[in-house]
Amino acid sequence: MDKQPAVVFRNVGQLYFPQTRVECHYSLTSEHGWSSSDWIGIFQMGWSSVKQYHTYTWALVPEGYTEGTSVDHCAVFQASYLPRPSAVEYQFVYVDKVGKVCARSRPFTFCAPKPLEELETLKEEQDEEGGEEEELMLVIPRAQLLQSRLEQSLKKQAGLQRALDEAKKEVETEKETSKRARLEWETEKQAMKEEITELRDNLRQICEMLKRLEEKHTDVKYSQEIQGSELRKLVAEKGENQQQVQDLRGEVKVLADREEQANMELQRLKERVKKMSSQIKHDEEKRKSLQVEVEASAAELHSLQEQLEASDHVAEGLRNELRDLSTQRNHTHAELHQVRLQVAQFTLQLSDQDLALREERATWALEREAYKHAAEIAKKKVQDLSCELQRKEEWLQEERTERDNLEAELGREEVLLSDAKRELQELKAALRKVQKGREQELLHKQDLVTCIRQLEMKLGIGEEANPNITEVKCISAPGSSSEKGDFAPSARSASSSSCPEESSTSEIPAETLSQSEGDESPVDSQDEKSQLSKRQTGEAKQLILPELVNPVLSELADSPMW
Repeated sequence: MDKQPAVVFRNVGQLYFPQTRVECHYSLTSEHGWSSSDWIGIFQMGWSSVKQYHTYTWALVPEGYTEGTSVDHCAVFQASYLPRPSAVEYQFVYVDKVGKVCARSRPFTFCAPKPLEELETLKEEQDEEGGEEEELMLVIPRAQLLQSRLEQSLKKQAGLQRALDEAKKEVETEKETSKRARLEWETEKQAMKEEITELRDNLRQICEMLKRLEEKHTDVKYSQEIQGSELRKLVAEKGENQQQVQDLRGEVKVLADREEQANMELQRLKERVKKMSSQIKHDEEKRKSLQVEVEASAAELHSLQEQLEASDHVAEGLRNELRDLSTQRNHTHAELHQVRLQVAQFTLQLSDQDLALREERATWALEREAYKHAAEIAKKKVQDLSCELQRKEEWLQEERTERDNLEAELGREEVLLSDAKRELQELKAALRKVQKGREQELLHKQDLVTCIRQLEMKLGIGEEANPNITEVKCISAPGSSSEKGDFAPSARSASSSSCPEESSTSEIPAETLSQSEGDESPVDSQDEKSQLSKRQTGEAKQLILPELVNPVLSELADSPMW
């Protein structure tokens, strides 16, 4: 492919009139290094050296020109320096500061207008001193008229070109802004993705914590059920204790042990409740932090939507400007044929650029729709996360209510345990009283036993004379030992007369004793067994005493006092 020239001549005509000035339009590309020594000359065709110019002028640039950018400008050749009309062809040549030819134009000629055929008549109004208007008829060459019209069209074209350049610059700026917005959106999108992943991780952690809390809750429920069963047992035992207070004396130690276990269980439950309350506070703080992140992401989405709306307004303004440019372009089609051809090329360029711009806008609109869709998806995800957080809050509220219920039940259980403690203390006090009474009874029985032995020693002389005594000994011996069987009647009488409580306790049925023995500890059961054997011996003695009392008393009454 041919290399693109650094300088291009534009709108070069086929003929010029030497009576008027000639404008030479040219474009400098970004590849050309402009210098103030650059010049443009009119050369006759067939020239061989840059010194063979007919006339020249300096190649100027607009104010504010920066090197390395493209620019359009115009050089003017005055009419006094132009060649005379002839059939010789000339061309414009652009020469830089070192004498290098940078561009050549197509050939053109200088000719004079014909006297009558090429003249045009124009009407011009002129104001006089009296205020009246006078019409003047001006006859000018048609070439001059065409040249003036050509200059006007060229000025219009230059204005259109400037407008097009400004539109291009605006399109480029819009592209840059859209690129920056796209990059910003990508960064924000990435940040939102990271925030969503963080939220998901936090949700996963919260779910795990909730699972652990549920497991703890099930453990608490299980322990509560166990404690409830224990409390029901305690209540049942309490009822039995109220019915059989004296038979359940041995269960005091068991109740004390259970009390200690219940206290330990209460302490563990209290510690678990404290841990659950601290965990719930921690979850509440995490929920508040997550809600703050979600509100920030919603505000960022709103700002992005506002930026998209602003870019839509800017694009609509550009469309209106392009529409105005197209209307202005349509007015220039009524000019000269040569200008029409040039404007047609210009319109083709504009249409290509407009098509490219529309394609870019279409792609930009598609990308914007995709960004909107992604933003909606992200917003939906944030809403789902907020719904999930709300459900978790409701679940936490239910957990709080259940915890409050558990605390209330624990309070009631503590009241019941305090009542059980009070009853146990009362039972202990009653047991102490009974033990003291038993000790007194045992002492009294020992006194009675000594008295009966003394009586037996006194009655040992008349043992052969009174067969009833031997009969009593034979009957009482199988039910007791040899030491206690002889004085059982007097012990019975003494105990019956001195301690009515012992006689009442000896009449308790054996079934209640067997029931109480099943719940006692081994030591207490041995004590109860020994007491039961004593009671049985006491009952045997009760059977013997009525037979022994009268003969002994009668014999004592018959014996002399000495």
